[in-house]
Amino acid sequence: MLTVNLSVTTLIVLFCMTPLAAQPLPQALRPTLEAANQQHQTAQQQRAAQQWRMRMDAPLTRFINDPEQRQTLLTRIYQEARLAGLPPDLILALIQVESAFKADAISSAGAVGLMQIMPFWVSELGLPIDDLTHPPRNLRYGCTILAHYLAIENGDFTRALARYNGSLGHTWYPERVMRAWRDTWR
Repeated sequence: MLTVNLSVTTLIVLFCMTPLAAQPLPQALRPTLEAANQQHQTAQQQRAAQQWRMRMDAPLTRFINDPEQRQTLLTRIYQEARLAGLPPDLILALIQVESAFKADAISSAGAVGLMQIMPFWVSELGLPIDDLTHPPRNLRYGCTILAHYLAIENGDFTRALARYNGSLGHTWYPERVMRAWRDTWR
Protein backbone atom coordinates (compact mmCIF):
# COMPACT_ATOMS: atom_id res chain seq x y z
CA MET A 1 0.00 0.00 0.00
CA LEU A 2 1.33 3.45 -0.93
CA THR A 3 1.40 6.05 1.81
CA VAL A 4 0.40 9.49 0.59
CA ASN A 5 1.69 12.43 2.60
CA LEU A 6 0.12 15.21 0.55
CA SER A 7 -2.95 17.00 1.85
CA VAL A 8 -5.71 18.07 -0.50
CA THR A 9 -4.67 21.68 0.02
CA THR A 10 -1.07 20.82 -0.91
CA LEU A 11 -2.27 19.09 -4.07
CA ILE A 12 -4.34 22.08 -5.13
CA VAL A 13 -1.43 24.45 -4.43
CA LEU A 14 0.90 22.23 -6.47
CA PHE A 15 -1.64 22.09 -9.25
CA CYS A 16 -2.21 25.81 -9.40
CA MET A 17 1.33 27.04 -8.79
CA THR A 18 3.26 24.66 -11.02
CA PRO A 19 3.15 26.33 -14.43
CA LEU A 20 2.19 24.50 -17.59
CA ALA A 21 2.33 26.03 -21.02
CA ALA A 22 -1.03 26.18 -22.76
CA GLN A 23 0.75 25.31 -26.00
CA PRO A 24 3.72 23.02 -26.64
CA LEU A 25 7.10 24.67 -26.16
CA PRO A 26 8.88 26.03 -29.21
CA GLN A 27 11.56 23.53 -30.21
CA ALA A 28 14.35 25.99 -29.33
CA LEU A 29 13.21 26.26 -25.69
CA ARG A 30 12.88 22.51 -25.08
CA PRO A 31 16.62 21.86 -24.34
CA THR A 32 16.70 24.80 -21.92
CA LEU A 33 13.66 23.53 -20.01
CA GLU A 34 14.99 19.97 -19.91
CA ALA A 35 18.36 21.19 -18.60
CA ALA A 36 16.63 23.26 -15.91
CA ASN A 37 14.51 20.28 -14.86
CA GLN A 38 17.56 18.02 -14.66
CA GLN A 39 19.45 20.49 -12.46
CA HIS A 40 16.90 19.80 -9.73
CA GLN A 41 17.42 16.04 -9.95
CA THR A 42 20.30 14.03 -8.61
CA ALA A 43 22.23 11.86 -11.05
CA GLN A 44 20.54 8.83 -9.48
CA GLN A 45 17.05 10.34 -10.01
CA GLN A 46 17.90 11.16 -13.64
CA ARG A 47 19.15 7.62 -14.20
CA ALA A 48 16.02 6.12 -12.60
CA ALA A 49 13.78 8.25 -14.82
CA GLN A 50 15.75 7.31 -17.94
CA GLN A 51 15.67 3.60 -17.08
CA TRP A 52 11.91 3.79 -16.46
CA ARG A 53 11.32 5.50 -19.83
CA MET A 54 13.43 2.85 -21.59
CA ARG A 55 11.45 0.01 -19.92
CA MET A 56 8.07 1.57 -20.71
CA ASP A 57 8.89 2.47 -24.32
CA ALA A 58 8.43 -1.06 -25.73
CA PRO A 59 4.93 -1.70 -24.32
CA LEU A 60 3.85 1.81 -25.33
CA THR A 61 4.60 1.06 -29.01
CA ARG A 62 1.26 -0.86 -29.07
CA PHE A 63 -0.47 2.48 -28.68
CA ILE A 64 1.90 5.14 -30.06
CA ASN A 65 4.08 4.52 -33.13
CA ASP A 66 6.21 7.66 -33.10
CA PRO A 67 9.32 7.22 -30.86
CA GLU A 68 9.66 10.94 -30.11
CA GLN A 69 5.99 11.20 -29.16
CA ARG A 70 6.38 8.16 -26.87
CA GLN A 71 9.41 9.60 -25.10
CA THR A 72 7.78 13.01 -24.68
CA LEU A 73 4.65 11.42 -23.18
CA LEU A 74 6.66 9.09 -20.93
CA THR A 75 8.73 12.00 -19.64
CA ARG A 76 5.60 13.99 -18.82
CA ILE A 77 3.85 11.02 -17.19
CA TYR A 78 6.90 10.34 -15.04
CA GLN A 79 7.14 13.99 -13.96
CA GLU A 80 3.44 14.42 -13.20
CA ALA A 81 3.13 11.10 -11.37
CA ARG A 82 6.19 11.84 -9.23
CA LEU A 83 4.93 15.36 -8.49
CA ALA A 84 1.66 13.85 -7.22
CA GLY A 85 3.41 11.01 -5.35
CA LEU A 86 2.03 8.28 -7.62
CA PRO A 87 3.69 5.31 -9.33
CA PRO A 88 4.20 6.39 -12.97
CA ASP A 89 3.43 2.91 -14.30
CA LEU A 90 0.04 3.01 -12.54
CA ILE A 91 -0.71 6.16 -14.54
CA LEU A 92 0.18 4.28 -17.74
CA ALA A 93 -2.27 1.52 -16.77
CA LEU A 94 -5.00 4.03 -15.99
CA ILE A 95 -4.48 5.79 -19.34
CA GLN A 96 -4.56 2.44 -21.16
CA VAL A 97 -7.93 1.61 -19.59
CA GLU A 98 -9.39 5.12 -19.87
CA SER A 99 -8.41 6.24 -23.37
CA ALA A 100 -5.98 3.76 -24.95
CA PHE A 101 -3.58 6.74 -25.15
CA LYS A 102 -5.87 8.86 -27.35
CA ALA A 103 -5.40 12.47 -26.25
CA ASP A 104 -8.59 13.58 -28.01
CA ALA A 105 -10.81 10.82 -26.55
CA ILE A 106 -14.21 11.91 -25.24
CA SER A 107 -16.39 9.42 -23.38
CA SER A 108 -20.16 9.13 -23.59
CA ALA A 109 -20.27 10.76 -20.14
CA GLY A 110 -18.20 13.70 -21.42
CA ALA A 111 -14.83 12.79 -19.87
CA VAL A 112 -11.94 14.17 -21.92
CA GLY A 113 -8.39 13.24 -22.89
CA LEU A 114 -5.79 10.69 -21.89
CA MET A 115 -6.94 10.34 -18.29
CA GLN A 116 -10.62 11.03 -19.10
CA ILE A 117 -11.12 14.11 -16.94
CA MET A 118 -14.68 15.28 -16.36
CA PRO A 119 -15.00 18.96 -17.37
CA PHE A 120 -16.38 20.02 -13.96
CA TRP A 121 -12.84 19.62 -12.61
CA VAL A 122 -11.78 22.70 -14.58
CA SER A 123 -13.97 24.90 -12.37
CA GLU A 124 -12.70 23.06 -9.25
CA LEU A 125 -8.96 23.13 -9.98
CA GLY A 126 -8.13 25.17 -13.02
CA LEU A 127 -8.91 27.98 -15.37
CA PRO A 128 -11.70 28.23 -17.95
CA ILE A 129 -9.08 28.24 -20.73
CA ASP A 130 -7.66 24.84 -19.72
CA ASP A 131 -7.72 22.42 -22.65
CA LEU A 132 -8.25 18.92 -21.30
CA THR A 133 -7.20 17.40 -24.64
CA HIS A 134 -3.71 18.90 -24.17
CA PRO A 135 -1.75 15.97 -22.69
CA PRO A 136 0.36 17.94 -20.17
CA ARG A 137 -2.71 19.68 -18.76
CA ASN A 138 -4.75 16.46 -18.77
CA LEU A 139 -1.99 14.59 -16.94
CA ARG A 140 -1.73 17.37 -14.34
CA TYR A 141 -5.46 17.15 -13.66
CA GLY A 142 -5.59 13.35 -13.66
CA CYS A 143 -2.61 12.83 -11.36
CA THR A 144 -3.81 15.52 -8.97
CA ILE A 145 -7.30 14.01 -8.82
CA LEU A 146 -6.05 10.45 -8.32
CA ALA A 147 -3.60 11.58 -5.59
CA HIS A 148 -6.50 13.39 -3.89
CA TYR A 149 -8.62 10.25 -3.93
CA LEU A 150 -5.69 8.14 -2.73
CA ALA A 151 -5.24 10.52 0.21
CA ILE A 152 -8.96 10.36 1.03
CA GLU A 153 -8.82 6.56 0.92
CA ASN A 154 -5.67 6.34 3.08
CA GLY A 155 -3.56 4.79 0.31
CA ASP A 156 -6.13 2.19 -0.77
CA PHE A 157 -5.65 1.92 -4.55
CA THR A 158 -8.86 -0.04 -5.10
CA ARG A 159 -11.07 2.56 -3.45
CA ALA A 160 -9.12 5.51 -4.94
CA LEU A 161 -9.43 4.09 -8.46
CA ALA A 162 -13.13 3.40 -7.94
CA ARG A 163 -13.62 7.02 -6.85
CA TYR A 164 -11.64 8.22 -9.85
CA ASN A 165 -13.99 6.29 -12.12
CA GLY A 166 -17.12 7.24 -10.18
CA SER A 167 -17.80 3.62 -9.28
CA LEU A 168 -17.05 3.60 -5.54
CA GLY A 169 -18.41 0.41 -4.02
CA HIS A 170 -17.63 -1.64 -7.14
CA THR A 171 -14.33 -3.28 -8.03
CA TRP A 172 -14.63 -3.88 -11.79
CA TYR A 173 -12.81 -0.68 -12.72
CA PRO A 174 -9.94 -0.92 -10.22
CA GLU A 175 -9.50 -4.56 -11.24
CA ARG A 176 -9.14 -3.54 -14.91
CA VAL A 177 -6.54 -0.89 -14.07
CA MET A 178 -4.63 -3.20 -11.72
CA ARG A 179 -4.66 -5.99 -14.32
CA ALA A 180 -3.28 -3.60 -16.98
CA TRP A 181 -0.67 -2.41 -14.46
CA ARG A 182 0.39 -5.98 -13.65
CA ASP A 183 0.22 -7.41 -17.18
CA THR A 184 1.62 -4.53 -19.25
CA TRP A 185 3.46 -1.93 -17.21
CA ARG A 186 5.23 -3.73 -14.35
